[in-house]
Amino acid sequence: MGDVSPTVSITTGVNHIGLTVINLSASLAFFTNCLGWRLFGEKPDYPAAFVTDCHLKVTLWQVRDQSHCQGFNRHQNVGLHHLALKVRTLEDLHLLSDKTREWPNVSTEFGPEPSGAGPKIHFMIYEPGGCRMEFSWDPR
Repeated sequence: MGDVSPTVSITTGVNHIGLTVINLSASLAFFTNCLGWRLFGEKPDYPAAFVTDCHLKVTLWQVRDQSHCQGFNRHQNVGLHHLALKVRTLEDLHLLSDKTREWPNVSTEFGPEPSGAGPKIHFMIYEPGGCRMEFSWDPR
């Protein structure tokens, strides 16, 4: 292993996030129709779908065996705690909160509220495929 300075990162950002979901079609509809993301590829034999908001790419992978599937548990399973996405304005955050609250099979953990002492405002949901997602607006 080469000598790497701790102040210089070898990585350059996120390429994509891969999420395993219970119901691929429900998750795909949520990302594309509720969040307004774009489908840019599919792998029907897996099955998987690839979506983007033009800043981030997410791969949605269908659980292979739902009879042995365990639901999301951020306290007991290694891996994803939640996917955190930012929005441009506080108004957008509230509009998105209202939209996701009414979306089929979305569970709201909590609505828009300050994160800690603020000024960031965020809310948390479980999307239809079972993944925990945070949406936030930060004026800083």
